[in-house]
Amino acid sequence: MTATVLDPNTALIVVDLQKGITALPVAHPSADVVANAATLADAFRAKGLPVVLVRVTGGAPGRTEGPARGGEPAADWAEIVPEMGPRESDIVVTKQQWGAFYGTDLDLQLRRRGVTQVVVAGIATSIGVESTARSAHEHGYHVTLVTDAMTDMSGEAHDNSVQRIFPRLGETGTTDEIVKLLG
Repeated sequence: MTATVLDPNTALIVVDLQKGITALPVAHPSADVVANAATLADAFRAKGLPVVLVRVTGGAPGRTEGPARGGEPAADWAEIVPEMGPRESDIVVTKQQWGAFYGTDLDLQLRRRGVTQVVVAGIATSIGVESTARSAHEHGYHVTLVTDAMTDMSGEAHDNSVQRIFPRLGETGTTDEIVKLLG
């Protein structure tokens, strides 16, 4: 469903647009994703609405069949890309899991500000973005996902989230559509 409305108290959540993640091979150019997310962040800031910049510095300790990250990450791996900020008014969340809510104070930060809706973007669509959107939905927020401000390591995984999962969690739209809804 195309995004129809934004609540007066909507926050932007940008997931894992950090140096180490944006350097990974992805299905859609990271530069385009970052540029669209920066456009959104600037529009939210101009309206005085919260911008949440999420970064990941660890991972869940459980065993998986997937490959483990190899080696020690670069010293600046977790730094948010300069195009995103952070700005003084931004909320920065550091997570250790896929989603931005689990094990962080994100829900508390949003509720203190009266936020009722979140707009979500970032990398990776099927991991951090989807996990954050699922949790936001479970926490009772209206959820909007910006499909041209996200990508995945796999085009197939990205498409699956956008086509099959996101319509069950909220509405989707493009950067231009969301900026127009902000007014």
